[in-house]
Amino acid sequence: MSASGLGATDFLGRQNTFGGIAKEFYAGVATAYGKDFVRSFEPHVGKQVFEKLLTDAGIAPIYNEQLDRTPGKGVTMEGKRITAITTLSGKTFRGKMFIDATYVGDLMAAAGVTFTVGREPESQYGEDLAGVRRGDTKPRVHYGQKDKDHFVSAVDPYVKPGDPASGLLPHVVPGEGLVNGQGDKKIQAYNYRVCLTTNPANRIPIEKPPGYRDIDHELLLRNFDAGDPRMPALIEPLEGNTQKVDWNNMHAVGSDFVAANYAYPEASYELRREIEKAHETYIRGFLWTMANSPRVPEKLRQRAASFGLPRDEFTDNGGWPWMIYIREARRMVADYVMTQADCIGSRKAPDPVALGSFGMDSHAVQHIVTSAGTVQNEGVIWRVPPRPYGISYRAIIPRKGECENLLSPICISASHVAHGSIRMEPVFMALSQSAAIAAGIALDQNLAVQNVPYDLLRAKLEAAKQVVSTPTRPPAPNRNADRAIDLTRRPVELARAAVAPAPAAQISR
Repeated sequence: MSASGLGATDFLGRQNTFGGIAKEFYAGVATAYGKDFVRSFEPHVGKQVFEKLLTDAGIAPIYNEQLDRTPGKGVTMEGKRITAITTLSGKTFRGKMFIDATYVGDLMAAAGVTFTVGREPESQYGEDLAGVRRGDTKPRVHYGQKDKDHFVSAVDPYVKPGDPASGLLPHVVPGEGLVNGQGDKKIQAYNYRVCLTTNPANRIPIEKPPGYRDIDHELLLRNFDAGDPRMPALIEPLEGNTQKVDWNNMHAVGSDFVAANYAYPEASYELRREIEKAHETYIRGFLWTMANSPRVPEKLRQRAASFGLPRDEFTDNGGWPWMIYIREARRMVADYVMTQADCIGSRKAPDPVALGSFGMDSHAVQHIVTSAGTVQNEGVIWRVPPRPYGISYRAIIPRKGECENLLSPICISASHVAHGSIRMEPVFMALSQSAAIAAGIALDQNLAVQNVPYDLLRAKLEAAKQVVSTPTRPPAPNRNADRAIDLTRRPVELARAAVAPAPAAQISR
């Protein structure tokens, strides 16, 4: 994602919580701009830095191969060990150790590793952020950013306003019977982290996409009709004086395609492509609607109309990002499950291999009808850990008795709540490097990954400049870090925002 549109990386000012290759990557990005530190960067720069790391290491990546997920075909195992994987192209890759560093965990699942999808009930791990979390609960003890990412105006949910018999608008569901803390198999919304530009010479205009339906954007427009004046986007300028931004979801209805992704984690490749295309159609339609509908407030409409896709990004894909932003998919269930207790510090993993620090965060899971007959978002949570916390080695390996030569640093063993904090790019990079170092120890000593001695692993992690213990000092403030600028504000407000970082609690993914 750091090469596919997510240029605004969330650090929460915690740059001292990661080192190793993650730090190399962000140092490489800064060097590309001739600076010591860069908060937000262009997709092609992220891609170039990744490619340089690969070239410097003498690694030739193989692209566009997909695991054959046909039972008995894609994964060859001897006992509890993978010996080879086969892709849909017919290629077979043999090895002694495997790392599934994908966002969906197809290899992990095919190897018979226990996993889950969705939200645990509050009772499972004793998490007061778990499960269903209604936006019409007052006070919202599960959300620390006031009305951000919620509806603030009364919006009618029915196709024909005021007429329940006409049915609900797309992706709006009844709220009756939904109680905070209930578990389900639903996941937080996806979108594309679209890179946009206001530079006329570099701008591809946003056009109404094929398959556009007015009703898909009626909720957005009704929210404006009801008096919500907020720009439904978190817009962050990117480095390079290119007039480019990272456009992300924010507020009641934005670029998140809420409730359209539930099937994605375990879907076939064909269905995933359909879901991705539906998201692209929705987001292109959202951007076109923002720029063209007279129901959008004029200032917001003019601002949205100033953006287009950049000609010099994703040049083989018409300026559109390659990857959908998968905020959550499968999650392994291992001998150690990271939970809210780890994030808040009431439990501490004795075998940390990386640190987390971002807020326990989830975007909307569904739009619900409240008892008042209006729309509200459900599933949105936010609470910032009091300090950085350790992520257990046992959370990136299968439980004992399952696959012995596989590590899963992205589809990590974590609850929905804890995963929402862990899922940051620097953390994923750190976890993946730690997985690789552990794999090396297992290879050298002919061990199952479950039997890697932690003392030896920790020594090698620290030698590789990984950060595995909570820093004793708070990080030095960086005025460029963790600022989200709303580009609908007047120039003087933008100038103030450029030199004053936003409070950490106001940043969300």
